[in-house]
Amino acid sequence: MTSIGGAEMVDWNLAVATATRLVRPGPEVSRDEARAVVAELRRHAKSSEEHVRSFTRMGSEDTHDTPVLVVDRAGWIRANVAGFREILKPLLDKMQDKRGSGAGGAVLGAVGGKVTGVELGMLLSFLASRVLGQYETFAPPTRDLPAAANGGGRLLLVAPNIVHVERELDVDPHDFRLWVCLHEETHRTQFTAVPWLRDHLEGEIQSFLGETEVDPMTFLERIREAAQSFGSGRGEQDDTESDDGGRSLVELVQTPAQREILARLTAVMSLLEGHADYVMDGVGPSVVPSVGEIREKFKERRARGASRLDQALRKLLGLDAKLRQYRDGERFVRAVVDEVGMDGFNRVWTSPNTLPTKAEIAKPADWVARVHRKGD
Repeated sequence: MTSIGGAEMVDWNLAVATATRLVRPGPEVSRDEARAVVAELRRHAKSSEEHVRSFTRMGSEDTHDTPVLVVDRAGWIRANVAGFREILKPLLDKMQDKRGSGAGGAVLGAVGGKVTGVELGMLLSFLASRVLGQYETFAPPTRDLPAAANGGGRLLLVAPNIVHVERELDVDPHDFRLWVCLHEETHRTQFTAVPWLRDHLEGEIQSFLGETEVDPMTFLERIREAAQSFGSGRGEQDDTESDDGGRSLVELVQTPAQREILARLTAVMSLLEGHADYVMDGVGPSVVPSVGEIREKFKERRARGASRLDQALRKLLGLDAKLRQYRDGERFVRAVVDEVGMDGFNRVWTSPNTLPTKAEIAKPADWVARVHRKGD
């Protein structure tokens, strides 16, 4: 456990304990029904491999090395805490080195680990009831949560959340489960078929973290600012208001130097999420009979949100930006495929230089002109 002055920088165990204690209970299901759901999700995950490979024309023979885990909400929390520990380790090590040059580190070391652990747990408890599935790119293997042997990668399907949403939407549960698996399998295909993608994404994230101000007192002040905004309900302000009320938690703790990196990350994530949505809908009609009904109801659910508190939290945590990534990315993929076909679109996976910029996500014709004119 990374520590400063003998105290943990982040109390990861407390984060897990807090999140599992606060997370909402899942839907009521019998033991037999739960077993049937788990078995069906595993079957759908397996059958989705061929559907996605055939539609995308992307080879992903290595997916057999990437485990599919059907988990509950507590399992999703444990997996994500393990991923956070892995990806944040360089930043925490950097802050540990900074400890020796300032008295502020002692303050953070004394209280920061517990405070950050609780706050992280609170955020994870909110998210754990909302995620249907997730491809974990930087997943370290553990005894309970295996990962690919090549340094990471596992596919998580959160069974209680899938059951909850299929009941809420009142759609065919078998079709909905396959539909979700198609989306998540696309993410697994993206990373197994494009060997450089994981390292590129990790490099961007580490560059982003490397620009973080590591002075402990500055960091603590930023965390306090974010927590005060989270607790004050300022996230409920409308978009016409200024200052921090309209900013997400990520924006509150980033430095100006990180915005350029974040723009590139946003473009990549828009591509990945939009591609998964496009594939899910493209494969859907041939294997998911009620895909039209599912898609329409799911879009309404995304747009509608939930309570004002839920909407405020989504805005503060930056989840509204993620919803825009689905929408904008899907539009980009659809426009490019319509213009140059699937093989033409797949040039996007050639190298980091062929990834779209944030501006090109909004204007797909610019990406087509840049990449295909150069390639031709």
